[in-house]
Amino acid sequence: MTTHKNPFFEPYNTPHDTVPFDRIQLEDFEEAFMEGIRRDNEQIEKTINNPEKPTFDNTIINSDDDEGYYDLLSRVSTVFFNLLSAETNDEMDALAQKLQPILTQHANDVRLNPRLFERVRQVHLHHRRLTAEEKRLLDNTYEGFVRGGALLDEAGKQRLRELSEEASMLSLQFSQNLLKENKAYTLHITDEAQLDGLPQTAIDAAALAAKENEQTGWLFTLDFPSYSPFMTYSTQQELRRQLYMMRNTVCTHENSENNTEICKRLVNLRREIAQLLGYKTYADYVLKHRMASNTRNVYRLLNDLIDAYKPTALKEKASVERLASKDKKLEPWDVAFYSHKLQMKKYNIDAEMLRPYFELSQVIKGVFGLANRLYGITFKENKDIPVYHPDVKAYEVFDKDGSYLAVFYADFHPRKGKQNGAWMTEYQGQWISRKGENVRPHVSVVMNLTKPTEDKPALLTLGEVETFLHEFGHSLHGMFANTRFESMSGTNVWWDFVELPSQFMENFAIEKEFLRTFAFHYQTGEPLPDELIHRIVRSRNFMAATACLRQVSFGLLDMAYYTMKEPFDDNIMTFEKHAWQKAIISPQLPETCMTVQFSHIMAGGYAAGYYSYKWAEVLDADACAVFKRHGIFNPEIAQSFRDNILSRGGTEHPMTLYKRFRGGEPTIDALLKRNGIHRQTKKS
Repeated sequence: MTTHKNPFFEPYNTPHDTVPFDRIQLEDFEEAFMEGIRRDNEQIEKTINNPEKPTFDNTIINSDDDEGYYDLLSRVSTVFFNLLSAETNDEMDALAQKLQPILTQHANDVRLNPRLFERVRQVHLHHRRLTAEEKRLLDNTYEGFVRGGALLDEAGKQRLRELSEEASMLSLQFSQNLLKENKAYTLHITDEAQLDGLPQTAIDAAALAAKENEQTGWLFTLDFPSYSPFMTYSTQQELRRQLYMMRNTVCTHENSENNTEICKRLVNLRREIAQLLGYKTYADYVLKHRMASNTRNVYRLLNDLIDAYKPTALKEKASVERLASKDKKLEPWDVAFYSHKLQMKKYNIDAEMLRPYFELSQVIKGVFGLANRLYGITFKENKDIPVYHPDVKAYEVFDKDGSYLAVFYADFHPRKGKQNGAWMTEYQGQWISRKGENVRPHVSVVMNLTKPTEDKPALLTLGEVETFLHEFGHSLHGMFANTRFESMSGTNVWWDFVELPSQFMENFAIEKEFLRTFAFHYQTGEPLPDELIHRIVRSRNFMAATACLRQVSFGLLDMAYYTMKEPFDDNIMTFEKHAWQKAIISPQLPETCMTVQFSHIMAGGYAAGYYSYKWAEVLDADACAVFKRHGIFNPEIAQSFRDNILSRGGTEHPMTLYKRFRGGEPTIDALLKRNGIHRQTKKS
């Protein structure tokens, strides 16, 4: 009988030291977490008891740099929490509930350790001859302690512990509730007549879902690849209503997954934490380390966008309503259906026409080929690299000189234990050891794209291709990382800068020269016709103003919660509808609620930061204009983008990095031009 060895405690002995998912058992996590905390505490004691004068080397980057050294707590945390989003189950959820307070308590123990902070403070006061990157790490470390409560008195520190531990548990509970609610609901259809209007791809996917759940007929879910086609194409208004109401009332029902009180409490906890640390609001606390700097600048951006886009959005809405009025009054569950009809009428283009040309394996080749054309990098699938699910593909990435650059994981399709949405993460960051070894990153993108069926491969929509490009842009930010310290490498940048590389990559989705490299009919091999490409380009800004206002409305809602100075106890649904009213152009249903499923601002790190998507969109449109002037595939401009932005991480202020690439500060003009928006002159 072979005794199981915890894989976290020994060298992985896998290609590029990748995570040995195939050897990890559930019980390994808790054991590794507890040993990681013990080692952490041991290292801290060694640091604070060091009789030598505090220095950058023995305090800020203090670690044993022996051969094979790694941070055990970071190693196990990365794997566990990534899987908690991508491949969880009831046992992992329960373990997370058990471990979360222990981990939060440990993080507080570190940040609130007075002797450790005093050493950091002394280095901060008396440092000498540091490089710019070292100085930024020192400033970040000192600020991290201060923002973590190091300057509070004992009563304040104790209160901060209580608040942060409660907030971490509620954030976890919010996510678990949302996953359970989303996965619990299905629309089960057994009458074939009720499939009227649906494209065959949606019908086939629903039939497969029913078969996988050992049911007859067809199953539709709240996962986007199932939900979106149904809302767009189904002629069954009552079924559209049912699906719409279920998706938009998730986590509001009278059950254990109701997130209403959790959201209220999270808003209040974050406000109290910020005020305890000396800030008027949580937004003030967050924005100190953002490009926007303060709430005034955030609201200026959001209001400028409303002023620029709302007149066009109202015209878009009126066009859809006119088309729908021939049948009946436009209800919220009718918007996607009639918007599609309008798009067909104006441009004769829709997602289903394009699907046959976006077969997943070809899209992968196209995206990888784009990276090769811009940056010279290549991808090679390596099936010896362990993965956590059969859907996941693992690739080795090589730089233009042939040297090893990174490992890239791609996880494409929805499944039971996977959160909705799409995101990029890392299983290993990039850093340079004291011995000079450049430890390369292991980057992962997780998406929920259309699945293959029994008789068709995975055929994507153009929107899904854009999602892939978006997350791939994040992954390039991670893969090109080339900094000394892991905490500043890759996507470890200010949140309103992190979306620039991802949103920039979306621009290529409609470039004919890019589409020509991979968009071939999956059956005939014929390339995407010029006429369809022309229609794609012409329809690019269809409902763009409405989409912009939707994002702005989310930004307003986020800011409304986190600019509060007094305790919040309003009705969530009523508050929400008032908070974003300025950007809303259609009537709202009283029982629907975004807040209780708004993972970004409740559990995803975007609290007081959702505006970042629009902030970065200004940057990405401006950056794209630079490429357009010199050639969208210009390798010299791409190299400048890599050198000045993608590889530099958080080693300098993001505006410094951007100006070095751009030659100046961005303006909103390029975004307006791209979206076909003309500012209306205000009469005096």
